[in-house]
Amino acid sequence: MTDLTTLAANAPKAELHLHIEGSFEPELMFEIAGRNDVDLPFKSVEEIRAAYDFSNLQEFLDIYYQGMSVLLKEQDFYDLTWAYLQRAAADHVIHTEIFFDPQGHTERGVAFADAVGGIARALGDAQDKLGISSKLIMCYLRHLPEEDALVTWDEAQPFLSLIDGVGLDSSEVGHPPSKFKAVFAKARDAGLHVVAHAGEEGPPAYVWEALDDLQVDRIDHGNRALEDAKLVKRLAEEGMCLTVCPLSNLKLCVIDDMKNHPIPAMLAAGLKPCVNADDPSYFGGYVNDNFAALIAALPLTRADIEALLRNSFEGSFMDEGDKKAALARLDAYLAEAS
Repeated sequence: MTDLTTLAANAPKAELHLHIEGSFEPELMFEIAGRNDVDLPFKSVEEIRAAYDFSNLQEFLDIYYQGMSVLLKEQDFYDLTWAYLQRAAADHVIHTEIFFDPQGHTERGVAFADAVGGIARALGDAQDKLGISSKLIMCYLRHLPEEDALVTWDEAQPFLSLIDGVGLDSSEVGHPPSKFKAVFAKARDAGLHVVAHAGEEGPPAYVWEALDDLQVDRIDHGNRALEDAKLVKRLAEEGMCLTVCPLSNLKLCVIDDMKNHPIPAMLAAGLKPCVNADDPSYFGGYVNDNFAALIAALPLTRADIEALLRNSFEGSFMDEGDKKAALARLDAYLAEAS
């Protein structure tokens, strides 16, 4: 019988929680910095990697925004996205739904069109050359006022044909989802999917607000939902997908040991978690690395791994026909690997 790590690694899968700016490997960062004549406060790739030692979300975000400062041109965003997509293909990702943070770029004078254009062009090439389908989710930075998010919404109007959803990320504590109720309503009215980071460092109340005030289609992270039995019951009854990011949780000290990761408890409670990489270059691994870390630390069964893989497609925003085809492909793989 195929061992669980190999089973997960070779399985066709979807990735639903990936910040494209968080896939910025140091080697590419230096390359783009050089061609754009941007000075980085690091002398080498090794210095950057040494700086990736965080004790909380805010410390990570500080270096995350520093890294994205080298992204200035449309080609930079293409190269960043294409590099991730090649790594995703190696991990047998056949569908990805990636986040991008336009406010982190437009506030530096980068044109919205250059950011979204480069990303979308790479996603189109991935469909043709790598067989990876995709959705693009525009995130608002929650530490900024909703007024800023509304400006970004207006800037996005000419490009809505390239954007499939909106999300909410950045510093969670002190910035509840309800702060963005108006701008999320605009996205829903426009027919876009809506998601939000909630219950990572923030309390279960933030998950409630994401559900009730933002009316999200999916919860990103959601770890702390387990602290509220009534909330767990609701999430299970609604079949709400939770896009969980194990190595991120460990790196940002959301958990103190992978052996204490809540994925087994989520599965036991009837929730629908799936495994994702979040910001892989900063947190130590892509999606298969996350599966491997879970399997090494936890008493997961084959049924658990199969459920996590299926949840990645079932929780996606793929068209129903494409979703059924992807699930059939997964089932065929699992049958062969029995």
